[in-house]
Amino acid sequence: MSDWPDDQGGGRGYGRGSGNSQPEGARAMRHVQRGRPSRPAGPPPGGVPQQTSYDDGYDEPRGNGQPYGDARDEVFEPRAARRDPYAQNRDQGYDSGYNTGQVYGRPAAGDGGGPGGDGRPPRAARPAPNWRKRIKWTAITLVSVLVVTSVITYFWADSKLKREVDLSKVIERPEGGAGTNYLIVGSDSREGMTAEDKKRLHTGSADGKRTDSMMILHVADDGGNTMISLPRDSNVTIPSFKGAESGKLYPNQGRQTKLNAAYAEDGPELLVRTVEYNTGLRIDHYAEIGFGGFAKIVDAVGGVEMDIPKAFKDKWSGADFEKGKQTLDGQEALAFVRTRHAFSSDLDRTKNQQKFLAALAHQAATPGTVMNPFKLYPTMGAGLDTLVVDKDMGLFDVASMFWAMKGVTGGEGKSMNMPISGSVGGNLVWDKAKVKQLVKELNNDEKVTVSDNR
Repeated sequence: MSDWPDDQGGGRGYGRGSGNSQPEGARAMRHVQRGRPSRPAGPPPGGVPQQTSYDDGYDEPRGNGQPYGDARDEVFEPRAARRDPYAQNRDQGYDSGYNTGQVYGRPAAGDGGGPGGDGRPPRAARPAPNWRKRIKWTAITLVSVLVVTSVITYFWADSKLKREVDLSKVIERPEGGAGTNYLIVGSDSREGMTAEDKKRLHTGSADGKRTDSMMILHVADDGGNTMISLPRDSNVTIPSFKGAESGKLYPNQGRQTKLNAAYAEDGPELLVRTVEYNTGLRIDHYAEIGFGGFAKIVDAVGGVEMDIPKAFKDKWSGADFEKGKQTLDGQEALAFVRTRHAFSSDLDRTKNQQKFLAALAHQAATPGTVMNPFKLYPTMGAGLDTLVVDKDMGLFDVASMFWAMKGVTGGEGKSMNMPISGSVGGNLVWDKAKVKQLVKELNNDEKVTVSDNR
């Protein structure tokens, strides 16, 4: 016997162990349908495979308590006609991805989504590069770098200039003319040189400094540029002058001496005063370079090729050259431009100086030097470290001087010695008439027609 009550729910025996002699009928139970989450009308990204519908094998219960398997009322449909709750989603392409063996979110092989049906979503086509924009920004970047580098280089180079000569101390100056006149001086200054440098360059160890070469460079405003070498043995008159250091006025006593003695007596200011007095040409700027700086410039550009017409030696300068083409280093170049004992006149030495300056300027201005920072900066540094200029001379004036010198020595202009009429006491005497005509043409920026009798 069962402990369960045999009469429940209105006399019908429900449950197990009923005491009713009649078999139990099928019990009508309320059908519970699990809620399913709403799904989007279309398939999710990746194309999830179709889900097989679930059937538990039972009929839906009647709404009036009739047993399973009987006819249903209008609320329920027969199982065969029952609508699949997921049919609409399948019709719209939705696939749940269950019971297919596929990884959720990726389609089966060959189902699309990428090349060969590997399940990857198709990649969007890469847009064509905007070359105009790239070129624009590349150009802007390059220009910016160039500007910044140029500004830094300018201030670096400008800081190296030694503005030590004060031309305001020069008295009784002639009127200026057209163009710009530079007095360029090569001195025997040994400043910054070690004992080993002095021995190697054959400079000796004399105190102070003297002019070893002098030239006037006229940069025309409208016309050709002109370079005029002034022999160091030129016979000149020392005019009245004011001492550069003392400020004391020294009157003109008519004393005549070599041109380089003016520099030795009272420095660059007296040399400028003497050149202006004896020529009548106003000097606008002064530039001076010493032995050490000259040799360093030559070494920095990798040497200078020269075609030497004949062999010569000079124990004083250390020169020892064979005839023909050869590349001179800093030591050899200095010996070449300083040599005077191997020649009969100082005029031969000035010719060698102009010839060498032409070759040096050409070498310094080649693309291999200008475009190579490993050559350009050492070259600039070597020259600027020992370059002495007047207080009013800027870096652009230095650049103008260099390019004009390069042009003249390269054949674009006139290169000459100061016209000579004779000699006195071993000193060279200038031709006064020709000097006057030369100065007139320079002041008027006219083409120079004066000959130097070379």
